[in-house]
Amino acid sequence: MDHQAREAAPDSATRRLVTGAGAVTLGSLLANVAAYLLHLPASRWLGPEGYGAFAALLSAQLLVAVPSLALQAVVARELVRGTPSGALRSLGARVAALVAVIAALAVVPVSLALDTPVLATAAALAPGPVLCLLATEQGLLQGAERFRALGAVLALAGAGKVVPAVAVLAAGGGVGPALAAGAVGVALAWAGAAWIRAAGAGAGSGPAAAGAGTLTSPGVAAVLAAGQVQLVMMALTSVDLLLARALLSPEDAGRYALGAVAAKAAFWLPQAVGTVLYPRMADPAGHRGAVRFAVRVLLGIGALVVVAAAVAGPLVPAVVGEDYRPVAGVLWAFAALGVTLSVLQALLLAAIASGRTAEAAIAWCGLALTGVAVWAAPRELAAVLGATLVVVVLTTLVAGWRALRPRPA
Repeated sequence: MDHQAREAAPDSATRRLVTGAGAVTLGSLLANVAAYLLHLPASRWLGPEGYGAFAALLSAQLLVAVPSLALQAVVARELVRGTPSGALRSLGARVAALVAVIAALAVVPVSLALDTPVLATAAALAPGPVLCLLATEQGLLQGAERFRALGAVLALAGAGKVVPAVAVLAAGGGVGPALAAGAVGVALAWAGAAWIRAAGAGAGSGPAAAGAGTLTSPGVAAVLAAGQVQLVMMALTSVDLLLARALLSPEDAGRYALGAVAAKAAFWLPQAVGTVLYPRMADPAGHRGAVRFAVRVLLGIGALVVVAAAVAGPLVPAVVGEDYRPVAGVLWAFAALGVTLSVLQALLLAAIASGRTAEAAIAWCGLALTGVAVWAAPRELAAVLGATLVVVVLTTLVAGWRALRPRPA
């Protein structure tokens, strides 16, 4: 859809934005609720030490899943530009093969770094290639503006990863079997996503259906360019948890892992904002307005999450046990960390949409400073959290200034 067509139908565009955001938010919410429900039984059934290893491996899984996030952004962008869906699925297969090799090579180093069993580590990294195939289907739906179908796929993916893992934990399984069950569930979710996408292949009414852009098939290099942006974002959302695992006692590391659930909730809850506004961020005429709107919405949602975390903090011991009482007083700070990271994510997503991926250098500097600050902080839960929060806030302020400052015409 060109710029004149959008201006001619503002009500339709607004309606599409609202309904699209609603559908993606609902799907994301269901997926996130499922993910956080996984942490509750895992923390109770595995105990602080076992749960610390489980949470650390889930964070490592996020890092190997970074290419899938970049792949979805590239597939959606290129579909809008007119690249055939078959070429984009071929790109997804090539990226998945590359990720499979990287994941296999990373098993032993990650196992040594996190002090986790090799088989459990392999089970945690196994979903990486399948997530790329799943992301390809999601990108095709996003580029075609089939947001209702995309919301359904997001919910399906969340359930596929969590339900089998919880079933294994309930049956008395440990960290490795639970992660392996989750990997199987991701594969089933990909099969379901492919069916949903194919079932409504002719229903797309968004830009992809009328795209008249280039038909040149993108290469893996395009995904790598976007991937380094997604990589630093995922690293920032996980580095504190990984450092806490290395620097704190096993018990405090497990407590930090539970508190980090609030940060991840605040981070992932409003992800639909960026998903739906991504095409507008890619439009130079509306780029700054879309970024401003995204930041306002994220801060509004984030404020509610921080207040909710402060109110819910005293309930932590009753829900997951007295061992986690030290988390109760700082749960709001974990939520504030997640809110700040969600704003930073929107700013980096805008960089991908506009092709200015060099802006990620700000986040890379923030990542390095986070490592230094946490390493220099006292070996206490609150100190590690405080050091991380301060650096992330400063990084987001700088990134926001860069994204929203006036630019020469």
